[in-house]
Amino acid sequence: MAGNIHKLVVPANFVFEINNDQMKTLIIVAHPNMSESVINKRWIEELNKFPEKYTVHQLAEVYPDGKIDVLAEQKLIEQYDKIVFQFPYYWFNCPALLKKWLDEVLTHGWAYGSKSGYQMQGKKIALAISLGVDEDELGKSGKYKYTLDELTRPFELSFEYVKANYQPPFAFYGMEYNVSENHISLGVKLYMEFLAAM
Repeated sequence: MAGNIHKLVVPANFVFEINNDQMKTLIIVAHPNMSESVINKRWIEELNKFPEKYTVHQLAEVYPDGKIDVLAEQKLIEQYDKIVFQFPYYWFNCPALLKKWLDEVLTHGWAYGSKSGYQMQGKKIALAISLGVDEDELGKSGKYKYTLDELTRPFELSFEYVKANYQPPFAFYGMEYNVSENHISLGVKLYMEFLAAM
């Protein structure tokens, strides 16, 4: 009814706050030896050119002793709606520090559980993986039998368990065989395209 219109009166000094971090992407990097990295190092160099879009958080740099500040990590996660875990893939898994991060940060009462509020719920989560092998070495007809989707299924299930919005992973292959500038440049280009479309 026309007679029941309510007006919202806002004080002149009222400030609307926008959390710019929620518009950025948090890149959590887990590389045990960045000084010897080729592609991961270049990815970080490129990401650092765009501080308004990406926050790079290198676990090995922040926690050289491996002791993770769980509360600080949880507060960091809460600030972002898009999070990418970047790491080299070896021994068919992630580096130990990232596994430790997952074990310690995704706690009951914060990430899951009836009273947790599911703090990662709805956040877009993706993996960005560098691999030494070529793509055709994975899969049924390949040397390693399983596809990358199959090999990363534990990540998918873990993030779905905490009600995050898990995205298909980004993978860049062949780092064991090809470290040419052209190959590295292609990896940077494809990664940045992946992030822009996330």
